[in-house]
Amino acid sequence: MSIKSFFQRTFLFSVLIILFFSTYAWATSQQESVHPLSGRPYSGTMSVAGAAWLDRAEREEEERPDKALEIIGVPSGAVVADIGAGSGYFTLRLSNLVGPTGHVYAVDIQEGMLRIIQRKLERNQISNVSLVLGSQESSGLAEASLDLALMVDVYHELAQPQMLLQQLYLALKPGGRLALLEYRAEDPAIPILPLHKMTVADAKLEVEHEGFELTTVKSHDLPWQHVLIFTKP
Repeated sequence: MSIKSFFQRTFLFSVLIILFFSTYAWATSQQESVHPLSGRPYSGTMSVAGAAWLDRAEREEEERPDKALEIIGVPSGAVVADIGAGSGYFTLRLSNLVGPTGHVYAVDIQEGMLRIIQRKLERNQISNVSLVLGSQESSGLAEASLDLALMVDVYHELAQPQMLLQQLYLALKPGGRLALLEYRAEDPAIPILPLHKMTVADAKLEVEHEGFELTTVKSHDLPWQHVLIFTKP
């Protein structure tokens, strides 16, 4: 094993340990926080202290973000929301794909994450992105304003997933899409804590209950994640 590989794996292990203890503490105090339909426990939200994890170089290999967006299909001129945008890892990619005639809403519930994105927007002179401070219950987005809503490793963290899904259903135009990227719970070899994974069955049950239709499932096109695309009729 190379020195670089050793330190990369050590960093990954350290972050997983931090996530484990933060998740354990959250779950201990919120034992009743499970989904009423699937019984899936909510993992809780990563704090802004974990922003470096979101920008780690290994994501290119582990998640292949550009391939994920290619699968989803993000048209030029589209209006897109990056829900749970975090450090803006996907926001900047979406900005490039929609181009000057499109627009991206970077939505997060933590002001600290939005400040990180703002600095990136200024550094890269990006003008087609708006920052939105949302909440666990509200996306902060106008009705019928979106062509696409994207959640990358976010949906499993939501404390009020049904309420937010209802909000996103209203925010999407007819025929609009909700795309979820989630680590595959069906594969125990993926080195992510179980609370931070989801099965296709649970996602389908929970999201379709709020009026969406699961129209695309890609479970083996990315190294670790499902690509699940739901459509608003």
